[in-house]
Formats: sequence, structure tokens, C-alpha cells
Amino acid sequence: MSRLIRAVIDTRALQHNLSVIRERARGAHIMAVVKANAYGHGLVPTALALAAADAFAVARLEEGLALRAAGITQPIVLLEGVFTAEQLREAARHGFDLVVHDVLQIELLEEMSGAHRLVLWIKVDTGMNRLGFPPRDFLAALGRVQRLQPAPLEIRLLTHLACADERDNRMTNAQVACFRQATQGLDYAVSIANSAGILGAAQLGCDWVRPGLALYGASPFADTSAAELGLEPAMTLQTSVIATRRLCRGETVGYGAAWSAPRDSAIAIVAAGYGDGLARGLPGGTPVLIGGQRAPIVGRVSMDMIAADVSELPPVRVGTPAVLWGPGLPVEEVARHAGTIPYELLCGVSQRVPIELR
Repeated sequence: MSRLIRAVIDTRALQHNLSVIRERARGAHIMAVVKANAYGHGLVPTALALAAADAFAVARLEEGLALRAAGITQPIVLLEGVFTAEQLREAARHGFDLVVHDVLQIELLEEMSGAHRLVLWIKVDTGMNRLGFPPRDFLAALGRVQRLQPAPLEIRLLTHLACADERDNRMTNAQVACFRQATQGLDYAVSIANSAGILGAAQLGCDWVRPGLALYGASPFADTSAAELGLEPAMTLQTSVIATRRLCRGETVGYGAAWSAPRDSAIAIVAAGYGDGLARGLPGGTPVLIGGQRAPIVGRVSMDMIAADVSELPPVRVGTPAVLWGPGLPVEEVARHAGTIPYELLCGVSQRVPIELR
């Protein structure tokens, strides 16, 4: 077995999660969000595994171009849109759908020459206050888009929820009400729900949904596990033990001598560190799986290695498999120890970690 750390991607789990989302989407079209290298799972292989999705969403032009180069023919939505005439020409050449969230982008479309007709998603800012037209400016922006020549292939509307992962947060209902009021009387397809919006209890009434985290088998809710939602982890961040040590009571491990053995201890050195995307501040006590059993991290995370206390485990040898997260150790659990969210851990897996599809 190779001792190199690797991200093992279960394509069957990706497809299972898509089917769960489709069932929960109440007939809505599925726009699979594969931005940021498919949340660390590999942009192209993930999109190929999710061939049953109705469309893909990426943040930027370069991601969309990579999908087209790989033969992806489904609609591809650029969630940040384009910002120059050159980018617009390239997006039109490849048939990308564009999110329009700023007057500059409307001006680019008004100045564009040629016969390209695009699907345009007009974004309404209902309180996220990042991208989108405030409700007071939305109708004027929509009017300019409606008057474009050549006319858009289709106009659709969307907004983004700030607090959908907090089930009882009243902001979600306020945002939906704001969106409904701003778009009242308009007969356009709409998209509101992200993963939390799809899997939560609120009836959002979308024509399109935009799952991200849930596709990868992680829960968007702090109080609900992925397993409880019927989701399966798609990534196993897997490595192995590369050394073992016997420590006497009081001896220390790693930089800063931050941990000292409270008793005579067995320590396993695992090939994984912040150079691979682990959080350097991952605290002692965070579990890892060594030979399928839990063991706590001890000492500081270094660039290429971590140490785990395996004193309570059967004998561990060089080459024993180790798992940082995956089946049996959800990434959400590791994220809680790290004081962050699973999105950051998954997206943070570094480029030196090879992706292995299964």
C-alpha cells in the first residue's frame, strides 16, 4: 500500500447523494455546485460522476472552461458572472449561463456584438449583501436585460440564503419574503435553495436548486449528521503510519514540546500535515482512525506529519492505514474540533494530495 496521503473519492457516494437531493428537491432541476475544485474532490472527475445533474455551477470562467474541455455538455453557470468584454466573448463562445449581479455586467451585455444568445440569471440581493441587485434596483436592472439585443435565450432569477444552515433563524423566511415581493408578478424560473435550503423544512418553491456540500456527503446543519440525512461521505482522506515511537512519561512530541506524555505511551507518526491542507491549529484530542480505530492527535500539526497516541490500540506498525476523515469519522466532526466548517476542510485539501477515484 502506498504511504502517500491521498483523497479517495467514492463516485458511487456522489451519485447516491445526488439521488437523495433529487428526491428532496420536489421536482426542481439540480444545479450541482462544483466550484473550488468540487470542494476538493476534483472538478472534472466529480462532474463526470455527476452526469445525471441538470447543470453545473462554478464560480469563475476558468472552471467552466475546464469542464467544457473535458467534454461536459450540460449547462454551466458562472456564479460570479464575467467582468470584461473578453471574458464575455469566451463565455458566449462556450455557451455558459451567466449570473448578472452588477450594472457593469449589464453594460458589457449591451455592448456585446454578435448573435450569441445566453441564459442570464439575474441575482437579487435579499440581505446577504455580497452580490446582487438590491430590491429597489432590481426592476430597473431586469428591464435593461429584457431589452438586450439579441434577446437573452432565457431570463432566470436567483438569490442566496445567508442563514439556511440555522434551522430556526428568521432571516431565511425574511429573505424568501423579500425575494417574492421583489419578483412578484414575474413569470421566470427561480433558484433559492442551497444544500441547507433543500434539506431543511422550509418550503422554498424553487424551479432550480443549487446543492454543494450535501453532494459531497456532509451535513450543512450543526445539529444533524450526514447519515441522519441519508448522505454518504464521498471523500476519504487517507494516509498511513510512517513511524512509531515509545515515549516515557514526561517526554514530549513535536514543535514547541506542546504535549508531554502523561504516562508511558505509544505514538504513531502519520504522513499528513498542513502542507496537505490540515489545519495547523487542529487541537490535541482530535480523532484520527489508525487501523480503523480512533486515536487522538497529540502535539502540533507540522507541515508533513501529525502524531497520534495509540497507547490504547492493538500494536501499530509502519504502513498501518490512517484516515483523517471519511466513513467512520465524518468531516463535520473533525471540523468541530478545528473550530471551522466542513467546507473549509474539504476545499483546503492541497494540490499535492493526489485524488484517487473508486
